Amino acid sequence: MLKAMFRALVFAVSASALIASMPGFAQQQTKVLKMQSTWPASLTLHENFLYWADRVNKLSGGTLKIEAMPAGQVVPAFEVLDAVHKKVLDGGHVWGGYWTGKNKAAILFTGGPGGTHGMDFIDAMGWYYNGGGLELLHEFYQKELKLSLIGFPILPAGPQAFGWFKKPIRNIADMKGMKCRQTGIAGEVWKALGFTVVNMPGGEIIPSAQRGVIDCAEWVGGVEDLRLGFHNVWKFHYTPGVHENTTIGDIIFNLDVWNNLSEVHKEIIRSAANETFLVWWAKWQRQNADALVEMQTKHGVQVLRTPPEILTAFIKKWDELAAEEAGKNAFFKKVLESQKAYASVVVPYKRFYFPPYSYMANYYFPEKSAQGGPSPAKK
Repeated sequence: MLKAMFRALVFAVSASALIASMPGFAQQQTKVLKMQSTWPASLTLHENFLYWADRVNKLSGGTLKIEAMPAGQVVPAFEVLDAVHKKVLDGGHVWGGYWTGKNKAAILFTGGPGGTHGMDFIDAMGWYYNGGGLELLHEFYQKELKLSLIGFPILPAGPQAFGWFKKPIRNIADMKGMKCRQTGIAGEVWKALGFTVVNMPGGEIIPSAQRGVIDCAEWVGGVEDLRLGFHNVWKFHYTPGVHENTTIGDIIFNLDVWNNLSEVHKEIIRSAANETFLVWWAKWQRQNADALVEMQTKHGVQVLRTPPEILTAFIKKWDELAAEEAGKNAFFKKVLESQKAYASVVVPYKRFYFPPYSYMANYYFPEKSAQGGPSPAKK
């Protein structure tokens, strides 16, 4: 899959050089696409969008520019999908979990709870490009939701943390009665486990916490949570989570807008999305590592291990809800089975063939305690 991404990128660069050499290129009219993300401008998730827009501009030799706007500049975050369908926007930078109210199959394209049968990000991209996932995504938008849209994976926003709390959390019982910000299918799972769930966009979490509307919340983890200011409200941060450990966002376009693009511009868009997925993710992991150290050393945050009981209870309940949804939603079942079939090949192989990440990590960087967070890096 990585080789395919590299070939696509080489094609895009070659195409860019080709069109730049064409007669009259300098006089060619620049095409501008008006697009909006579902993220505030201050977040690194929006920076993923900006990185991609910059790469499209450079790879196209300036013949295709993206006006990359943050959430709320044209429409609210949760309205981007419909705005692209109606051509209010040419495209968007989005997360499918926000559309589960339209069809719960949306969550499966984000990676789903548990990373969908244990797959990691590379596995998930393998499913998209080698297991029929991309075709299912297009079918979902165009046939199931009946929207004039096309999309491609671009944003690897995980693995995500369990969340932030005003008190220590030892088990499921400790969370009951707490009002927690959750979203998408994860919110439904927690509700089924007896919690009070409040859904809201990321930009509303901290103001709601300060007003006492919520007692706890999950967002992303690391640098995202630091930028939003979670450490100013709560001091107990638990990780890992299994609700979005391989969550993936999309870049979407109105189908008419997409069809009117040249084949070279389409290839540049797709290749830039693949490059963004890889390069931005690698940078983001370093940002998250630095953020966790800052949380502990500057803000007094306790970074703690999520109790295994909570993770297991979540996955079991998710499996129950997924089976229930598959029984009444044929397309949900189709996507779930496609992912399971792909995972049944790659996950057992990697578990057997790849050394566990913890093996070398524990050798070189042993944890000080079972509950402690990462140790601050030595300068």
